[in-house]
Amino acid sequence: MTRGLQADIGVFGGSGFYSLIEGAHEAWVETPYGLPSDQVALGEIAGRRVAFLPRHGKDHRYPPHTINYRANLWAMKELGVKWIVAPTAAGSLSKEFRPGSMAVCDQLVDRTSGRKDTFYDGPVTTHVSFADPYCPTLRPIAIETLRSLDIQTHERGTVVVIQGPRFSSRSESRWFQSQGWEVINMTQYPEAYLARELEICYVNISLITDYDVGLEGTPPVSHHEVIEVFNRNNERVKRAIGGIVEKISVDADCSCKHALEGARF
Repeated sequence: MTRGLQADIGVFGGSGFYSLIEGAHEAWVETPYGLPSDQVALGEIAGRRVAFLPRHGKDHRYPPHTINYRANLWAMKELGVKWIVAPTAAGSLSKEFRPGSMAVCDQLVDRTSGRKDTFYDGPVTTHVSFADPYCPTLRPIAIETLRSLDIQTHERGTVVVIQGPRFSSRSESRWFQSQGWEVINMTQYPEAYLARELEICYVNISLITDYDVGLEGTPPVSHHEVIEVFNRNNERVKRAIGGIVEKISVDADCSCKHALEGARF
């Protein structure tokens, strides 16, 4: 059900972030990969048409390893989305990345398994470059916006994506920290990569909710604590998204929009 429904900018909501647009029109978007996590809410922010989708569903019915990432991304593409802003709750692997701060990650390490992570299963073999996982046009916009709101902002960072739904053991967490990775999350892969396959520009904003257990003296984290921190920061996240949306030039060109050039045999 997509006739007449269009948007230029998409937003994925993460843990604790299930609504964005007041008075939005909601609709299911059918895809070749099944239904997305929930109805897509369509409306306007700063005069731009925006589509919002909570990646876990409004009632958080889908844990990270069961999310239909392909359906979620395809739904955005079906609506005409060219740019995606993707806030997530994330843990910190570094003392410098304090809870309450935000990171605009520039790199990603995939430690998931068994997830459907491509639209291209053949017969046309397609190898898409993922050297720089996040959009070079959106990242500076996000950094500038966050800092303009006096949010402690890390302008780069590597997010390691674990399978979930369990949190890491202390040994795993110490290993991730020893690699120099700063942020840990359960949903950035394959979401970021699937956006690249569809030539959609994509930026992540990681809201740091806790220190991961590999840091010395850190107690085990609970999902309840993660949600509490995100809820306390919901308004800051919404203001940041509004500021980013306002700064996006929806018809601008970007290297992400040419990801399939030279990718196929």
